[in-house]
Parts: sequence; C-alpha cells; structure tokens
Amino acid sequence: MVRCGYFDCFSGAAGDMILGALVDAGCPRETLTEAVAQLDLPGVQLSAEKVTRHGLAATQVVVSVTPETPAKHRRLPEILSIIDAAGLEPRVAERAAGIFRRLAEAEAAAHGTPVEEVHFHEVGAADAIVDIVCACVGVAQLGLERITCSPIPTGSGTVAGEHGVLPVPAPATVNLLKGVPLAACDEPGELTTPTGAAILTTLADAYGPLPPMRICSVGCGAGTREGRGRANLLRLIVGEAEPEAAGERDLVCVLEAQCDDATGQALAYACQRLLEAGALDTFIVPIIMKKGRPGQLLTVLCRCEDVAALETIVFRETTTLGIRRHEARRSKLTREHVAVQTRFGTIRVKVGRRGDETIRAWPEYEDCAEIARQAGVPLREVQQEALRVWANEHDA
Repeated sequence: MVRCGYFDCFSGAAGDMILGALVDAGCPRETLTEAVAQLDLPGVQLSAEKVTRHGLAATQVVVSVTPETPAKHRRLPEILSIIDAAGLEPRVAERAAGIFRRLAEAEAAAHGTPVEEVHFHEVGAADAIVDIVCACVGVAQLGLERITCSPIPTGSGTVAGEHGVLPVPAPATVNLLKGVPLAACDEPGELTTPTGAAILTTLADAYGPLPPMRICSVGCGAGTREGRGRANLLRLIVGEAEPEAAGERDLVCVLEAQCDDATGQALAYACQRLLEAGALDTFIVPIIMKKGRPGQLLTVLCRCEDVAALETIVFRETTTLGIRRHEARRSKLTREHVAVQTRFGTIRVKVGRRGDETIRAWPEYEDCAEIARQAGVPLREVQQEALRVWANEHDA
C-alpha cells in the first residue's frame, strides 16, 4: 500500500496552517519541537493548541520569537547553511532547501533582481524557516509517499507587506502558482501566502480531486485570522492506496461544445486553431440532437490554465452557444522522441513507456510525410523503414 496525503485547500494555505494540519493528522508536536531545536535559532519556539474556526475543531501551531530576538533579513545562502547545519534527515533537508530555492526564484522574478541578491524579508524570518523545515519533517513523520493537492484559492483584495500594499495574490505567490490549478474565491484577504504556496507546490505530486484511498486520519490546521465567509482552515486527509503502475499522471480539463449548424470545414479550422493555441487534443464526433437534428460534438483536451483562451476560440470559430467543462485525471505513458537515421533521412520516433516496459513506438507523421513527398515513395514505406531501424537499435 502507498501512504497518501491530500491537502484540501478550500480556504487557501499558509505555513502555520500546514503545520497545524500535520499535527492534527497525527504528527507528534514533539517531533516538530525537536526539529526547531536542531535549527538553533535563538529565541524561537513552537507550540500547538486546539481551536475552533466557524464551529470546526482544528489545531493551531504558533511559532513565537522572544521580543529580544532581533528581526533579521536573510539571503538564500545563509538559510541553506542553517538547514545544512541542523543535522536533519537527508530527505527532509533536501526538500526544505528545494522549497527555499523556489521562494528565492519567485521573489527574484517579482522584484527583477538576481536570486543571490534577494533579501527574503518575511519569508526569510525565523518563523518561515520553521514553517518550511517542520512541514518537511511532518510529511516524513506521517510517511507520506504521494501528495495530492486540491485547486488552490488565493483570496482577493490587497495585503500589506514589506514593500507596501500589494495585490492578492502577492507577486511571489503568483510566480509560485504558475501551472497550478487555482480555485475561484471571493473571500477578502490573502488566503494563500508565498510560504504556503512554496511548500505545497514543491511537495505536491499532483493536483485535483481527492484520489482513491482508504482514509486513515484527517487533520485540520487553523490560520491566525478569522475568515468572513469560510473557515480559515486547511484540511489534510491521510490514507492508503493501492500502488499504481509507473507512468505519468496529470489533471486536464475537458471542453465540450455541440454544433448543429456548422460546416465540417469550419470545425476542422477551429480544431487547427485550438491545437495551435495549446490544446492537447481535439476531436469531432457526429451526434443526433433534439428533434432528430444531426450535429457534431467538439471535444477539447487542455491544461486547466489554458481554458479561458481556448473557450474564446471555440465561441469565435464555431456556432455553439455554450461550452461544458469538467476536470479529468489522466494516466499516460512516459513519452520521448528518439531520432533514427534511415536510408531516407532522419526521422523522429515517439516511444511510450510504462515503467521499464516499452509499450508503443511510432514514427512522427510530419517527418515521414515530408520525406515521402521529397523521395516520391509511399508514406507507409517510410514509416516501416523508421520502425525497422528503431527496432534494430532497440533490440541491440
């Protein structure tokens, strides 16, 4: 069985919320306080208490700093040195260092400075170091081998930071959430902080709905503020799942549009435009609509962050009045292109693997079609030659 963790970010995520969820789900608080002691940060302590948010029980973890401890802005090398000197488990230290590197890159991009010159301000403070390191310790303590995260809401409005009033999500948070599914939310305030975004996006293996599992424990971590319309909580569901065959998995969006008065040429053109704009795939299926009218169903597979742009193309290039949308978890073969030298020239072969097993190999159509036109030979002859060469090299 595989030990799984699902972070349900229905109200965003921050470092203290992540720690609270880990403790509430079964990570002993003492394990985290020992990690804090290893960091050797003067005047820094960690405590945990039971609280309620909107009538729901949760654990709130507080990282406190004694008043006499001076606030300190740190650069990345100093933070990495603290982590390296703490004597943490190698996997924990590696993950914590990786999270801070991502934070440095996000801050550098937001402020237009080199990574090595970034002053971490809030995220370089002692409490952020504790949040990040203890999050990695908690994940290891709970034995989480695979982590899935829900789409992440960011909040709305503005937030006061080191550089003054900033929009929500903050610039560094936006950079950290590139390529990550976001959830719509009009709750005012900063629901997801740079620290919370960095931790989750570094640790998560996948994003989407709750995956199949047998639930073992559930933990809720509370944030410091009181949410207006929703409980300021982060939920962690820990469970066990059957091990899945090796391969790639991701979350895609499926768009569907019905058309009963569009020509085949118009729909073919729409498909071409969609693919050029980043759609993963498109296809058209004949259907019978109401009152027996013949129609066609256009389906588009795409990355969730590309939905808005692709929906615009569908509305502009087809006659549909509405588009259905849903998310789908996808399993796919690990793919790579292998160039082979044939008597016709160089041809790329797309190879699909599942673990160590090669499942499928097929020459790229465009390569074969161009060569077939130039050589004046049938397409299938070029394809067969490319497969023969690849198979000989593969067997060797």
